[in-house]
Amino acid sequence: MPLLPASLIEPLWVEFAALIGSPERPEFSATHPWGCHRRRVPDRVVFDHVIAALVHGSGYERLASPGCSDRTIRRRLVEWANAGLGQQLLRIGLLAYDRMIGRDLEDLSVDGSITKSPCGGEVSGRSPVDRGKQGTKRSVACDGDGIPLHLVAARANDHDSPLLEPTLAGICDMIGPLPDRPCMHLDRGYDSGKTRDLLEILGYDDDIAVKGVPAPIQVGKRWPVERTHSWMNGYGKLRRFTDQRRIIVEFYLYVAAALTVIRRLINRARNHYRWPTRPTTRRLR
Repeated sequence: MPLLPASLIEPLWVEFAALIGSPERPEFSATHPWGCHRRRVPDRVVFDHVIAALVHGSGYERLASPGCSDRTIRRRLVEWANAGLGQQLLRIGLLAYDRMIGRDLEDLSVDGSITKSPCGGEVSGRSPVDRGKQGTKRSVACDGDGIPLHLVAARANDHDSPLLEPTLAGICDMIGPLPDRPCMHLDRGYDSGKTRDLLEILGYDDDIAVKGVPAPIQVGKRWPVERTHSWMNGYGKLRRFTDQRRIIVEFYLYVAAALTVIRRLINRARNHYRWPTRPTTRRLR
């Protein structure tokens, strides 16, 4: 990644542009019968609109501009999501964080968070915490400092426990092998023999809250994942999904997680390193 600028969007775009590829695209479509067509909207312009949709949660029609229509945003989103660019972006951010700060992989935590999805879709279901309205759940695995390592999107009425296995299965794909016997901290929703058997098979020690015991007494070290959910809920798109396709939902989740990692990297590095564009405030743009 670029050497820690003060902006969040610029390093994200530099890596994103590298993932898209550098071959020169023709200004007009070569397959057009008349040999001409509309000029292709630059990727950077569409990327800025996508980030605006992620941050504000507005519809694409509201975000569209004279140089970038809502249809262009949707088409490019599908193209980028099918290429897996969101997941690759998070992987690059985690690698940069590990090189400069280091990940705390001895204590991991996993938890789910339910948000709204009023338009329904592939990862939408009846929310048990919102009067049966449509909702989406994200299951997030974090390290001991709350850095998101992997995410899984599901319906709001899916239980947390069955989502644990796919959430943990993606960690090694993102960051490589884990240390021997890391401790997994979970809330009482995962308190079952099936969960403990799964953790034993995967090589984790478990610290699971017991049902029937008040939470403050057995809070453990799972608070980082709760804080991570709070960070990610700051993005309007994640609070209220209007996209119906799973690949689009997961693309936004991965981009939000990558932004979370970059923000955390800059804020922690500013206390240990000095560079010309070092930010003087924790409020990054």
